[in-house]
Amino acid sequence: MSSSLSTVTNKPDAFWMPFTANRRFKDNPRLFTGAEGNYYLTSDGTRILDGMAGLWCVNAGHGHPRIQEAIKAQADGLDFVSSFNMGHPLAFQLAARITEILPAGLDHVFFTNSGSESVDTALKIALAYHRQRGEATRTKLVGRARGYHGMGFGGLSVSGISRHRRDFGPLMGGTMHLPHTLNIEQNAFSRGQPAWGAHLADELERLVQIHDASTIAAVIVEPVAGSTGVLPPPQGYLQRLREICTRHGILLIFDEVISGFGRMGASCAAEAFGVLPDMITTAKGLTNGAVPMGATIVSPQIYNAFMDGPDTGIELFHGYTYSAHPLACAAGLATLAVYEEEGLFQRAAEIAKHWEEAAHSLKGAPHVIDVRNYGLVAAVEFSPRPGAAGVRASECAELCYQQGVLVRPGADLIVLSPPLTIEKTEIDRIFDSIRKSLDKVA
Repeated sequence: MSSSLSTVTNKPDAFWMPFTANRRFKDNPRLFTGAEGNYYLTSDGTRILDGMAGLWCVNAGHGHPRIQEAIKAQADGLDFVSSFNMGHPLAFQLAARITEILPAGLDHVFFTNSGSESVDTALKIALAYHRQRGEATRTKLVGRARGYHGMGFGGLSVSGISRHRRDFGPLMGGTMHLPHTLNIEQNAFSRGQPAWGAHLADELERLVQIHDASTIAAVIVEPVAGSTGVLPPPQGYLQRLREICTRHGILLIFDEVISGFGRMGASCAAEAFGVLPDMITTAKGLTNGAVPMGATIVSPQIYNAFMDGPDTGIELFHGYTYSAHPLACAAGLATLAVYEEEGLFQRAAEIAKHWEEAAHSLKGAPHVIDVRNYGLVAAVEFSPRPGAAGVRASECAELCYQQGVLVRPGADLIVLSPPLTIEKTEIDRIFDSIRKSLDKVA
């Protein structure tokens, strides 16, 4: 199920691959040449069950004809127009459609091209919002340990994964971090939201006491932390964060790049958990991964704060060449139509119980110390091999791949987020492949 890059190019090092051990990959490349439904196709025609929905993003399955046709039709018409003092109809239609799907109170959409850009946009809007209101002293940003908010300098600064930050110097000043919510001793094998840990939100009150609320602009968290190993919020945790932020005039940002558009069995985690933030960042599932696109969605309170100056002036000096790209807008509108017409958000909620049961069937399997899940995401955590942290997960993922199942290793974890179109038999196959692999892992 691998092939030589010599059949592709005589210069494989021309492509510097992201988040990849380049030399090892190029010695034994894993190349996909097609995708359909819940499966990838390798260069030798093998079907690989996609347990990661691409990279948390192909929620409606690969190669959906409705989305493909929309992109092709748009390419035959308007290929590009800038959103700087120009526009096209689909941008306005997509923005309106997003606000109809998300909870009431998130009514204004700023388009980006990725989750990283969405996060940096949200952070900039937060700083500018307070300045607009005469509170320019609010410059500090609060993230969370083990949080992932993309790879832009702003997002990386509020992220809390040390290996991601290590190589890039001090990053932005004025950032602080809450503790993460993972406690295996208290919450191992919790199903859905763990019972212990709501009090960890009170660490924000401690930061307020130390730094004064008048210096803090915003708090950004993933409602369900994803890349770090699927950390569902403890019961009551997000509600406490909302209460503290409201009390002190601090903006609350939910990074929903992973959790948005059905993965939680709802339009977004804010709806699933019943907590309304001031901003949401999205990407990934917005276009089913077919065309790069992200968005930052804000409350009327934030938007209107920028709309009180002269109507001839630019309200926010921020944007991207490809903001609201016509092909991306076409893909987004088609994707949201597919979600609605095929009832994929509801389907995810309905099949989530089977997903949970299958995931927790691994309790007692060799090396498994925790299983965590919410909606259609899950993580299986292993005890580390002495002197070789992370190796068990890598070996397990490779053995799964040899069985025709793609899962994602990270540290001593297997992280899973299938397409929302996953069938029960395919769910069983994913977890059976992990179980069989663990029987072979030393």
